Amino acid sequence: IRTSWTNQNPGRRFYACLIPGSQCPLNDWVDPSICPRASAIILGLLKGMNALEQRLRQVAQDRARIRKYLYLSWLGFVVFVWVSKLA
Repeated sequence: IRTSWTNQNPGRRFYACLIPGSQCPLNDWVDPSICPRASAIILGLLKGMNALEQRLRQVAQDRARIRKYLYLSWLGFVVFVWVSKLA
């Protein structure tokens, strides 16, 4: 059983062939079809979830970049103090 994520059948489960790469046709739907309103709601929720996941990835990248700059600034400060004591 697999799940369809197309715009026409979001979240609707169907039977699929177990052989990878085979050209078996769709046999039958497991779930009954849903009304257009429910389909629109599911698509909106999926779009929102995808946007949040993208934002989370961006925040994680920003956090890693800022952490790198913080470590470099600490290193620069330590080198500055060390050079100041030598002079």
